Amino acid sequence: MASYKIVFKPSVEKDLRSLPQSVVVRVLDHAERLREDPFPRGSRKLAGAERLHRVRIGDYRMIYTVDQDSRRIIIHYVRHRRDAYRQL
Repeated sequence: MASYKIVFKPSVEKDLRSLPQSVVVRVLDHAERLREDPFPRGSRKLAGAERLHRVRIGDYRMIYTVDQDSRRIIIHYVRHRRDAYRQL
């Protein structure tokens, strides 16, 4: 299975700067794992959003879309679970 390319939106950089370093390491590890399996066990498609998926990383959520035609995963943001679903 060919791997996907990971694309971080500019908002993700801002999100990562505000997170503890231990969480940033876990987020980047999860992003790397998405390369091989864009729909890992535990990922969920968000209700009410056509193409958005989420992965839990402790109390944080990584929201992303998968473009299977161009084999890209676009990570939109990483936020605390209380804020992750606002403004979708």
